[in-house]
Amino acid sequence: MNDSKTIRLHYLFRAAVLLAFACYIWRLDERDALAFYVAPALARWIKLCPVPLGLMALSLILQAVLGKSAMLCNCDHKLPASRLKSTALYGLFAFPLLLGFTLPDRALGTAAAAKKGMSFSYSAVEPEKAVRFETNDPYAKEFTDLAKILYAQPVIPVYPAIFSETFGAIEMYKKEFEGKQIAVSGFVYRDQAGAGTEPFAVSRFLVQCCTADATPFGILVDPVRPQNLPVDTWVKVQGKLHVILHEGKEVIQIEASSITPIEQPDTPYIYTSADSVEAWHELQKGAKPNK
Repeated sequence: MNDSKTIRLHYLFRAAVLLAFACYIWRLDERDALAFYVAPALARWIKLCPVPLGLMALSLILQAVLGKSAMLCNCDHKLPASRLKSTALYGLFAFPLLLGFTLPDRALGTAAAAKKGMSFSYSAVEPEKAVRFETNDPYAKEFTDLAKILYAQPVIPVYPAIFSETFGAIEMYKKEFEGKQIAVSGFVYRDQAGAGTEPFAVSRFLVQCCTADATPFGILVDPVRPQNLPVDTWVKVQGKLHVILHEGKEVIQIEASSITPIEQPDTPYIYTSADSVEAWHELQKGAKPNK
């Protein structure tokens, strides 16, 4: 069993780690950087974490400073037997914290998309089974209803709030959407080996909970006129939808009439919507811009 002095030191080390996590979360919140790591639904709870973390750290500090030696023990969880093991143990927490404080906060981009594998498919429903805006599949009904709304638009706006749902609906009925005008924004993705003037994909990451489960989705873009756009440049693309063969599969592509560089939005990721049709109407009422 360790002596009380050693136990007090470990209490202080643990308090320091907890306080560091609390400060890091507070820092992310102050910089509006939580959106780079977690979904909004989770972020609102994470913002509260510095309070319990701070209270736990304060409790450990009080025990280390004012606790009676007879009450200090490591009965249930033995402390590391050597300084080397202690350093290794606390280093597991200190190292990622150090990276968090020193590295810039930034959204996932081309490098992460290349590792995860870019997807150009949005719908789980077989497109060839879909009749013109009609379906008997309960799962596909939401996409069908949204497809009817989208088809009626002179230029289809792709709102980030229903980004994947919009392209899921278009993909179900991609033959019907041939030649329709669309406007979408995202970051430029292309094969790392590709040149800056070649066709690319305008892309976004779909996040369910946090960036660990992020899935990259892209829409192929034919720039028509070569443009030297570096990867990860945020752009707004407008043009006509076409169906092409890509790696043996039919996918949608935008024949771009305009490509405009834009600032990265405050919330760069996309999330799933429980009711895309209702979300569409709410977005239309609010007249939110396509960023």
